[in-house]
Amino acid sequence: MVQHALDKGYEVVGVCREKSVHKLDRFKERIQIIPGATNDREIIKKAVTGCDGVLTVLVPWGIQDYSSGTAQAVMDYAKPGARLIFSCGWHITKDGQDVYSTGFKAMVKIFGWAGRFFRLVDINNQVEATRLIFTSDTNWTVVRGSDLEEGESQGLPVWSQHVGDPILGSNKTRRVDFALFMVAALENDELIHEAPAIVGCKTPSAIEHQ
Repeated sequence: MVQHALDKGYEVVGVCREKSVHKLDRFKERIQIIPGATNDREIIKKAVTGCDGVLTVLVPWGIQDYSSGTAQAVMDYAKPGARLIFSCGWHITKDGQDVYSTGFKAMVKIFGWAGRFFRLVDINNQVEATRLIFTSDTNWTVVRGSDLEEGESQGLPVWSQHVGDPILGSNKTRRVDFALFMVAALENDELIHEAPAIVGCKTPSAIEHQ
C-alpha cells in the first residue's frame, strides 16, 4: 500500500506497531513513520492531522475494541472532507443484502468463537467498527476483501455491492491488488458511502462475468 501511494506521488505518514516498524525499512527515507497502536487516539491524531486521505486496515486484534477504537479515532481526528478508506473482509455487510454460503458462515462463526476464546481477535468488534463508519457523515469507503494470495499485480480488482454476485465467485485477490484498490479509492468519488466487495480482475469469475 505504501508503494502504491508513493507511486501516485502522495506524501505518506504511516502508523505501525513498534515491533513491525522494521518491515518498513525500505521506505524509511521516503515516508514518516509513527510507531504505535492504531487504536491509540493521540497517535492517530498526530498521524491524520492535515491529511487529505486516510487508509485504515481494521484489524481485530485482541478483545479491547481495537477495530472500533481505530475507526472512531480516524473519524474524530481526520479533517472535514477527507477521504477515509477502511478495509475488512467479506463478512461485513452494509445493508444485509449479501448472500453467504453455509460454509462461509460456519467459518466466520468458528473463527470468531476461537478468536475470542483465546483472546486473540474479536470479529464482532470489526462489525461494530463498520457500524460506526456506516452511520457517520464522513466521506468513507469500506473495501471488503476476498481471500488473499501472494503474487505479482494483476491490475485493479473488480467489485460488486453485494457478496453473492457471480462475479465474486472465485474469492481470490492478490494482496498487492487489494492495496491498489484502496489507494485508487482515494480519488474515486463513486465509491463514497459504498462497501465494495472485491475480487481479482484476472480470476475466472471476473473474466466470465465482466
